[in-house]
Amino acid sequence: MEYKFGGSAENQKTVLGHPAGLFVLFFTEMWERFSYYGMRALLVLFLVSTIIDGGWEWSRADALVLYGWYTGLVYLTPIIGGFIADKFMGYRRAVVLGAFIMTLGHASMALEGITSMFFYAGLSCLIIGNGFFKPNISSMVGQLYKTQGKEKDGGYTIFYMGINAGAFLGILLCGYIGENIGWHFGFGLAGVFMFLGMLQFYFTQKIFGKIGLSPKQSEDFEDVIEHSVEKLEHNIEEVIEEAESSKVVRDRMFVIGVFSLFVVFFWWAFEQAGGSMTVFAADYTDRALVGSAAMTFKIVNTIITVVPMLVITYVLAMLFKQTFSKYSLANILLGLSFVIIWIIVIWMLNREFQSDATEVPASWFSVLNSLFIILFAPLFSKLWESKLNPSGPVKFAIGLLLVGLGFGILAYGAAGIPDGAKTASVSLIFLVGAYFLHTMGELCVSPVGLSYVSKLAPVKLVSLMFGIWFTANFFANLLGGFTGSYIDPISEEYGLSNFFLIFTVIPIAAAVVMLLLAPMLKRKMHGIE
Repeated sequence: MEYKFGGSAENQKTVLGHPAGLFVLFFTEMWERFSYYGMRALLVLFLVSTIIDGGWEWSRADALVLYGWYTGLVYLTPIIGGFIADKFMGYRRAVVLGAFIMTLGHASMALEGITSMFFYAGLSCLIIGNGFFKPNISSMVGQLYKTQGKEKDGGYTIFYMGINAGAFLGILLCGYIGENIGWHFGFGLAGVFMFLGMLQFYFTQKIFGKIGLSPKQSEDFEDVIEHSVEKLEHNIEEVIEEAESSKVVRDRMFVIGVFSLFVVFFWWAFEQAGGSMTVFAADYTDRALVGSAAMTFKIVNTIITVVPMLVITYVLAMLFKQTFSKYSLANILLGLSFVIIWIIVIWMLNREFQSDATEVPASWFSVLNSLFIILFAPLFSKLWESKLNPSGPVKFAIGLLLVGLGFGILAYGAAGIPDGAKTASVSLIFLVGAYFLHTMGELCVSPVGLSYVSKLAPVKLVSLMFGIWFTANFFANLLGGFTGSYIDPISEEYGLSNFFLIFTVIPIAAAVVMLLLAPMLKRKMHGIE
């Protein structure tokens, strides 16, 4: 019998028009992103907080450099994890191993109050675990679809909604608990759901059929190493020969290279969210609310928390309907995690309504990115499947333009801040506007980029190509951290507004170049849309 989707017969059941297995990956990735973004939201704030407030009282520059190294390295290790999974472990085992190592990492960070070694050990585990997890779960998404067209683009965008559902919840809850209750509680909470996500995936993995299995599970490990290295060399030689003899393969690999280059400009600017934009939120934004403004925020915060939770819970219910009879234990574990989340959400909202003073947490603004993605990802998914679907290069250009304009808003908002000022009280509306434009840009670049790598890369090295794609993110994050670390000297010399203008001009210039290259790149894609 010919199946429409990859995987088992159970995977032919659909949720929102996509295979049920996509939503198993959706929730697994959601909890991983919960852990990553929940910790990321706290990292810089924890490092720069005073000793009295439980932080380490680092300078902004040192904190942003460490932030750059951490967020960069989590995109570098996937090239190693992709190689190991491709040739030795298989995607599934790599995902489980990565999730387990990251769980240990969060547990270690929760003990940062005992000794700083636990903090650094935790960061190391998160970096290593992410290397096994990230490229391989993305590769599994691509293999759920037998066609290379718009349906796969839509699937990756739905998957990206899961990524940002986790980011939304992680930043919201870990950020709130870390800032208001204790840093180690915020770090530890992130690990609880990473562990539950790992179990959910492990007990549901048969739904994927042969997708993600080790290529030689029946052989001895030493034989696997010897034969796999030989096969890797053969595959690389074969791909090179194909690239030399086939103009189509060579052109498509060229397009991946161009996309990887331009995505550096995008993430270099975008990843200021956890760095200089968090500093701007903490020290230069008026976050203290009183009277009607405080009540308005409490109501808005409740709406933007509860509505996405209801949407994600609805998706969960649809997945239950399709898979509970076959994978009851995994569904029970997934359901338990949502019960815990709902309890924490209700506690947090109730605590805020009973509080007399209202101060918007600095980490809260990062929630907006994930919120906007949850709300707009389905719209973009439908747009990419319609006649209005622009080509990949044009989508990249639009994304670069929007991230630049977002920083233009921040530059305008910071125009009145005196040169060298360490604090200010700028309206929070500027951050809201910036995050909105950045998110619209992200939806044009990130899920689309994942889809195009899957469609353009040689089949035998898809996971390795994902690793290379994430390497571009490594350079972007590292450069972003180092650039952000100059926020104080640039602000003192030229003003904070000019600091943000750097991130306005460069992405917009890159967008113009990409638009000029678009016709040529579209030809070199040879029919891939």
